[in-house]
Amino acid sequence: MSESRAFCPRCGDAVAEREGLRPGEARSDPNLCDACYFEDFELVAAPDRIEVQVCSQCGAVHRGNRWVDVDARDYTDVAIDEVSEALGVHVDAREVTWQVDPEQVDQNTIRMHCYFTGVVRETPLEEQVVVPVKISRGTCDRCGRIAGDYYASIVQVRAADRDPTPEEVERAEAIAHEVVEEMEATGDRNAFVTEATETDDGLNLKVSTNKIGKKIARRVTTEFGGSFEDHETLVTEDEDGEEVYRVTFAVRLPPFTPGDVIDPEDGDGPVLVRSVQGNLKGRRLASGDQYEASFEDGDAPAARTLGTVDDAAETTLVAVEDEHAVQVLDPETYESKTVARPDYLDPDADAVPVLKHRNGLHVLPEDAVADDA
Repeated sequence: MSESRAFCPRCGDAVAEREGLRPGEARSDPNLCDACYFEDFELVAAPDRIEVQVCSQCGAVHRGNRWVDVDARDYTDVAIDEVSEALGVHVDAREVTWQVDPEQVDQNTIRMHCYFTGVVRETPLEEQVVVPVKISRGTCDRCGRIAGDYYASIVQVRAADRDPTPEEVERAEAIAHEVVEEMEATGDRNAFVTEATETDDGLNLKVSTNKIGKKIARRVTTEFGGSFEDHETLVTEDEDGEEVYRVTFAVRLPPFTPGDVIDPEDGDGPVLVRSVQGNLKGRRLASGDQYEASFEDGDAPAARTLGTVDDAAETTLVAVEDEHAVQVLDPETYESKTVARPDYLDPDADAVPVLKHRNGLHVLPEDAVADDA
C-alpha cells in the first residue's frame, strides 16, 4: 500500500491507500485509519440474552407470532439454532469461522460460548461472546386444542348389513394417522386425530379439520370399497360472524369382504369374493369363471353369505370323474361326495381345500386359502 493524500477525519493521520473492494465486500468507514477503525470495531453483534419458548408437549418453538416444529434432539439444539439466528457478523469481515460451546447451567438455562475468527482490513481477528439462553415452557395452539378435545370433523366407519371386521377397524384408524402424518410433513400444524373410539357397530374418528376428515373417508373407501356421505351441522359462529359447521363423514363399507363365499342366487353357484373395490369381483366355485357384479348391483349384489375361506378344511381328492366333476371326502362325515370341478383344481393333487356350507360342498382355490393363512 502507498501513502495517499487522504487523512483520517478522527485523528488526522494519513490514511494508506487501500485496494479496491473484493467481490461481495462492502467496507464501512473507508476513510478512517486502521487504528481509529478498530478502536470501536466489533466483529460480532450479539444480544445480551435470548429467551426461547418451547411447547412442553411437542417441542415446537415459538418464533415471531407462530409456533414452528423443529427437528431437535434436545433443548441444546434449539438454543444453538436460536443463537445462530440472532448473531450478526460485521459486513467488513471475510473468511469468517465460528464454533459454539454450550454450557448447561440448569434445567432452563444454557450459556452459549461462541468463538469467531475473521479477517478485516487484512488483519486477522478473534472474538468471543457469551449469550445466555433461557428456556421457557408453554403450550402451543395445536397441543392446546388436542388437550381441549377440539375437533371439526367426525369420520364414522360402518359396514352394510354387518359390523366392520377388527382388521378393517384397525386399518381405518391407521389410515387416519397416516393422513395426519402426511399433512404434518407439509407443515400443517392443525392436523391431528383428537380421538378414535371403537363402537359396537364400527369406528368413530374425531379429527381437527374437515379437509382431513374427507381425506380419511376417501382413502378408507378406496382401500376397502364402499362409499361415504357428508353431513354438515352448524355448531357456532366465529368472531367475524361467519357460521362454523362440523362435518360428519359417514363411511359405508360393502356388505362383503375378500375371502367371503356368497351366493348371488343367479343359478350359477357360489362366488369367492376377491375384491370389493368399485364393484364386487370374484370367482365361481363351480366352474372357476371370473365374476363381476353388474353396475346396477352397486357395491355388491343381493346375496347370501355361505362362509369364508377361514371355514375351509383340507380333504382328500378321491377321484376325477370327468371335466365337470370330482370326488372328495366330506371333511365331517368322511363320505365320498361328487362335487363340481372348477378349472383351477389340480387333478394330480392328493388333497384340496373345501368349504362345506348350506348349499353343499365346493372346492376352493389353493391360493385363496394360502393367502388368508
